[in-house]
Amino acid sequence: MDTQFKKGVLELLVLSLINKKDYYGYELVSEVSKFIDINEGTLYPLLKRLTNDHYCETYLVESSEGPSRKYYKITASGKKRKNELIKIWNDFNKKVNKFILESEKSE
Repeated sequence: MDTQFKKGVLELLVLSLINKKDYYGYELVSEVSKFIDINEGTLYPLLKRLTNDHYCETYLVESSEGPSRKYYKITASGKKRKNELIKIWNDFNKKVNKFILESEKSE
């Protein structure tokens, strides 16, 4: 998948995931990677921005397997942003699909 496409939808995917339950960073990478290929270097700057923009909050949980894990929890503002992004995505997707269908007819 094109890198720019990934960057464009990654915020929506992360907010959608943490809307269901709290996740720690590597767990988010694993979940998103089931659908699109990403790495930690792509995700962690986004998580920092989402936290700075108050779309999510963090908290630490002790881990028996090593250091404490930082979990990400969606905020009310994050839920609103997620819903906005879903609307934007659906509108964009509809327009692109319409364009593709129209351009196919002219061949």
